[in-house]
Amino acid sequence: MTTNLPVDAVLTPELSPTEEQRVGRRGAEHLSRRRLYTRRFLRNRGAVAGLVILALLILFAIAGPMLTSYTYTDVDFTNLTAAPSSQHWFGTNGTGNDTYAQTTHGLQRSMIIGVVVSALTTVIAAFVGAAAAYLGGTAEKVILGIVHFLLVVPSFLILALISQKAGGDWKVLILVLTAIGWVYGARVVWSLSTSLREREYVQAARFMGVSPLRIVLRHLIPNIGSLLIVSFTLGVVATVQAETGLSYLGFGVKQPDVSLGSLLGDGADTITSAPWLFYFPATMLTLLTVSMALIGDGLRDALDPMSYSVGRA
Repeated sequence: MTTNLPVDAVLTPELSPTEEQRVGRRGAEHLSRRRLYTRRFLRNRGAVAGLVILALLILFAIAGPMLTSYTYTDVDFTNLTAAPSSQHWFGTNGTGNDTYAQTTHGLQRSMIIGVVVSALTTVIAAFVGAAAAYLGGTAEKVILGIVHFLLVVPSFLILALISQKAGGDWKVLILVLTAIGWVYGARVVWSLSTSLREREYVQAARFMGVSPLRIVLRHLIPNIGSLLIVSFTLGVVATVQAETGLSYLGFGVKQPDVSLGSLLGDGADTITSAPWLFYFPATMLTLLTVSMALIGDGLRDALDPMSYSVGRA
């Protein structure tokens, strides 16, 4: 007796729900890590919104100055503390500077400081923390002693004193923020690397005569890459906030250069009589920090294999 079944029905038997889940998991395993992380990141609506906001801010910082005939140093003596108008879109300050031009330049400066400092501190923290964990013994104790000492040093006072003597030079501010910003990250990296140094591939590389520097750079640091990516993203937020606080108090970027923090400091004195001097830079700063925070949360969830907040792959 023969049955006229479709070929697909014979070759592809019906799967139970449990078997379908297993097949789905096997398919997910064949995805590359990059595609898997990208898919999980894009499922997070907040992270995608933060990415869009950040892209718009970068576009505004780059192309914004081209849309006006004023630069951030130009002075219009006929419009002092003028309200927003067709001539000055964001108004002017008490000395006649165009607030729109200053806001775009301040956004550029704050973003440059935030990205550069966060990148440098992440690299230094990764190398120092992983090296301390791998070397162990006396070297580990010395490095951790320095790290713990720097953690209790009043960093804000050091920042204020050095920035004040530097006359508000943003390059010096980057160096100072980097010099004291890597310490906590190094402590976190060390705590994670202490377990990695006992892994089989690290021990095998050591017995094969691979140099300690190569082991740290090729075996330890890449295996905490997800932590470093998230640390870099959230570090931008922390750096921008630190720079804003210093500039707001008069210890950061100073005239003739401007940043979002210095603009907020100047605008706070005239918030009742000329609120546009405060609200426009404050809006840019809020959008920048919120977008980076959303991206950092999205990356953390996407790179964490135990997180199901963005669903399964």
